[in-house]
Amino acid sequence: MIYYHFGSKAALYREILRDMFDAVATRVRLAAASSDTPADKIRRFVEAIADEADARPHFPPIWLREIAEGGSHLDDETASHIVAIVKMLGGMVQEGVRRRQFVPTNPLLVHGGIVGPILLFCASATLRRRLERAGAAGAGALDRQQVVAHVQRVTVGVLEGQVK
Repeated sequence: MIYYHFGSKAALYREILRDMFDAVATRVRLAAASSDTPADKIRRFVEAIADEADARPHFPPIWLREIAEGGSHLDDETASHIVAIVKMLGGMVQEGVRRRQFVPTNPLLVHGGIVGPILLFCASATLRRRLERAGAAGAGALDRQQVVAHVQRVTVGVLEGQVK
């Protein structure tokens, strides 16, 4: 049935990636269009990444592998979905700069600073529990809200010029 519906494993894989990026893009588009402050838009962006990664537990390890392999399995259409998300984030950053609330920052750096820790957290639950059993106190006790709040604080702090 998979081959009948998708034609190949590669087509199925691309559909899984696009599903995630479409879901993120929808949430990010809503945040970008809102009347929220630029800082709140960034917080919503972080929340969108975390929520959509939680909704698709298979996705964080896949995306981390894609990053490690240089995006070798991304077709142009899927890459365009990622670019759209980064561009929307860039618009939020630029809005903050125009309002003199943010310092100019490359949106790809901001994106990496958000996506990296969230994907790592989502993909590492088993490893964190194992590290805690081996003596890394608190490794297994981290929860999603702590990670999201940390990424939000760090990202907004960097954009506001509070963190250098």
